[in-house]
Parts: sequence; C-alpha cells; structure tokens
Amino acid sequence: MQRPALGAVLAAAALFALPACSSDGDSSGPSSGEGSPTGSEKPGSSPAPSESAPPAKGSAKVLRTVAEGLKSPWGLAPLPDGDLLVSSRDEGTLTRIDAENGKKTEIGEVPGVAPSGEGGLLGIALSPTFASDHMVYAYFTTESDSRIARLLYNEDKPAGQQLGAPNTVLRGIPKGSIHNGGRIAFGPDKMLYAGTGETGDRALAQDKESLGGKILRMTPDGDPAPGNPLGEDSLVYSLGHRNVQGLAWDGKQRLWAAEFGQDTYDELNHIAPGGNYGWPEVEGKGGKKGFTDPVAQWSTDEASPSGIAYAEGSIWMAGLRGERLWRIPLRGTEAAAKPQSFFKGEYGRLRTVVSAGTDKLWLVTSETDTRGTPEKGDDKVLEVEVK
Repeated sequence: MQRPALGAVLAAAALFALPACSSDGDSSGPSSGEGSPTGSEKPGSSPAPSESAPPAKGSAKVLRTVAEGLKSPWGLAPLPDGDLLVSSRDEGTLTRIDAENGKKTEIGEVPGVAPSGEGGLLGIALSPTFASDHMVYAYFTTESDSRIARLLYNEDKPAGQQLGAPNTVLRGIPKGSIHNGGRIAFGPDKMLYAGTGETGDRALAQDKESLGGKILRMTPDGDPAPGNPLGEDSLVYSLGHRNVQGLAWDGKQRLWAAEFGQDTYDELNHIAPGGNYGWPEVEGKGGKKGFTDPVAQWSTDEASPSGIAYAEGSIWMAGLRGERLWRIPLRGTEAAAKPQSFFKGEYGRLRTVVSAGTDKLWLVTSETDTRGTPEKGDDKVLEVEVK
C-alpha cells in the first residue's frame, strides 16, 4: 500500500567508513569526492562463550564468469530455480541471467525511475512468498523522491513485458545526486529492511523524523514493522548513517551493515534496534558516548563498501574505490581477526555480493557506472568460492 508523505509516516517517532562519495563511486560530498526485530544484542557486546570463529586467514577464488556485458548493474536477487535477476541503475531495467550459460533476457523496465548521479534503479529483493505471489521489490529514485515498489513478475509474458505496474509500498525517502543508499533485503523475520542515505544533507542522519540516513524496517506492505525501536508508527530501525549500501544477516540472525565514510573511514557495523551510529558527529571509531562504534573500519581508498554477504563465518564486503573483496571473520559481534582482501585491482570496482549457498558468492562488478574504466566484457557477474 502507498505510504503518505514523510511527516505522516513518522508521526511518532544500527571497521570501515566509506570514502568520500567521490571515491566510491558513490560520491562523498563536497569535501571529496511479524516477528520480533533481529540483531537485538547490544552493539559491541561480547560473544557467547560457545561461539567459535573461522580461521584468521581465508580464501576466495573466482570459479567462472557467469555473465558479462551488463550496463550499470546494481542489485542482484537469486531466483528459486538458480537464475539471477540484476537491476541496471541507469537503464532502469531488470535482466534475468541464466546462471548456467549466462544468457541475458531483459524482463522489463521499472516505470518512474529517474537516473541521475548515484540515483536510478538500485537494490532489488524477492518477496518472502515469491513462490506464490511472484513479487519483486525495487528501490529507486524518481524525479521527487526515493521509494520502494513491488512489481509482479510474470514469466509467461513476452521478454521485455514481464513486469507489472509498480505498486508503491513506501514513498518519501529523501533523494539526491549522491548518498541515496538503496540496498533492500528481507530479514529472517520476513520484514523488509532498507538502507538509506542522507543525500548530502548531514542533519538528516540524526533527525528521527526523516527517512534519510537510516536503516528502515517495515512489513512487506510498507507499514512500520512490529517491535520497531522508536514506536509503532516509526519505520526507523537505526540512525546516524551516512550512506548504507550493504545489509546482511549472520548465522545467528544478527544484522550487519556497510557504510560509506566521508574522507577518513568506511565502516562495517553490527546493527542493533535503535542504535545510533554517529554520523555526522563521528566517522569511524570515535568512542563517543551515545554512539556505537563500527566493528571494523577502513581508509576510504581501500574500501568504499557497497554490498555485503555472510558466508563461512565471515562477512564479505564488496569495495568500489578499493576494487577488492574484503573478508571480515566474526566471533559473535566482533571481528575475530584482521580483515583480509582479495582480487585487488583484478576485476575493477565491486558493487554487489550475494550468498550463492554455503561456500559460494555471486559478485557483481561496477565499471560502467560512470566512475570506472570499462574494459571488454564489463560489467560482469562472477561466481566465487570462499573459505
């Protein structure tokens, strides 16, 4: 169902910072470029004694190139049969990829998408009941705002005409030429989570009445999810974010998020309900009362983190400016060892990483987003084996 404007929506009233959006490929700002909530542990709390950690050193190996020749790919959603849906930020289209032979089929265009700067068609997610309702959720910028809509995917129709009209479930998320967030994902509680950005207006991140600079939690219909920390009328799950583009849950159903920093530190955060993650008062680990420090942080030229995924006891984080895949081994809500990077400079900018089951990941490159240097075959989806 459609959500009203921002004020009505919020009647009552989560170790690497992102490079200034400039380096990311997500520009930094003028200076540089029905279940209970998950992740309910206090951020930074000690892990349970029974929790073990994976080896300090892991491995990542590209098994094959699944598909290539993609234009500004951003979001990826695995389908039940193993194929993949990929969104094009600048084209506003969804493409189905045969995961066996790489064949690409455009299934349709999302009406209302207005690509500009870092905006366009961003994250996508399948309904928790996709097998019966065939709904695809999409986060995108329009001429006036950022919003989330769901569209019926009808495979029986001709290619290019398989998407139904968008049914807006949430409107009124602030939009800008930068910092639009855009990652969406259904959690273990079957609620929809969305990472948003502050659009370059830093004050929005601390404003509990704004949807910008937040992680939002809602029902599949776009209503505030039961148990949200700021009250039954609020969509806000956590605040104090600059630009969230990575969301993932670990094996204990705890929520993690990657966030772009300004000029100093990009961040990996363990997200707890109602947590305040500091922006713009703190960037990286500040130890400031009232704010939660990241679990890990990076210099902005090493990361510019976008998508994240959980596999084999670690968070895997795609780096745009850093042009590498980071592994952060976990013990509970702490980093168990120093982060380890893979593929530095080998595949260019990395936008999205999604679990492909147990020890495999889908990894999406991002060289055609106007900030990369495209080479033959760009952009690509890779299959990666990790340990």
